[in-house]
Amino acid sequence: MILDRTHSRPTNILLIDDSITDLRLLMDMMLLRRYKVSVAFDGIKGYEQAVLLKPGLILLDVRMPTMDGFAVCRRLKANPTTSFIPVIFLTSATDVAERLEGFAAGGVDYIGKPFVEEEVLARVGVHLQLMPVASDVGNGVPDVDGEILRRNEVIVLAAQKLMLEQLTTILSLKDIARRVGTNRRQLNDAFQSVCGLPVFGWLREERLRHAHHLVGQTDTPMSMISEHLGYSTPANFTKAFRERYGCTPRSLRSEISLQRHQEDNFVENSDD
Repeated sequence: MILDRTHSRPTNILLIDDSITDLRLLMDMMLLRRYKVSVAFDGIKGYEQAVLLKPGLILLDVRMPTMDGFAVCRRLKANPTTSFIPVIFLTSATDVAERLEGFAAGGVDYIGKPFVEEEVLARVGVHLQLMPVASDVGNGVPDVDGEILRRNEVIVLAAQKLMLEQLTTILSLKDIARRVGTNRRQLNDAFQSVCGLPVFGWLREERLRHAHHLVGQTDTPMSMISEHLGYSTPANFTKAFRERYGCTPRSLRSEISLQRHQEDNFVENSDD
């Protein structure tokens, strides 16, 4: 009988960890199930390996120097060529906040350290079964079509997603850069290259774009819009809005409301 591998599920796994001991343990476990295994010893190399190989699953250590696991995951999820790959975090931490950060970054599960072989194999098996078949997503084949996004674009997409998810939180440039695995200068350079604006210039425009929509298309109170978009006071929100659009939020809402009323009257008169 000839096995049809065209529609088999992917069994190639990428292990990313700076601990040689942990990598050796995981490799031994994966080889028991005859999974194909690739390894990377740091976050930067791990991300590059994931882009190149498109593994069926990634086991990713949280705490690594230079680029931690959360930053790696944010980049993977920001890159359309790797966003579909499930990521299981490896950690010895039991802190709920850290685990929630991992899920927010795009992880699907956690495996605790020290490893319990039965748990590791069970969780890996479940997530591999949930993956699409190999013919749909690739199975460890290098990207020969050159579809990899430029590095700057991925950094920008990851940073934008992070900032939009935390509009009410004031993040420093250093913190944003750290959480997407880069530094402040490279982050600003990436935004200038891709968006034509520095990081906080882009964020300001994005906040005001959201503000314009909420003011014009909803009845949400101005104070709630201000708080939702991370302005320290309603007065600061009004000032920023007026500088950008040449009118206050209230005057814009009044103008749009009047236009709608006039349009409704026109339609009613036309029907008569």
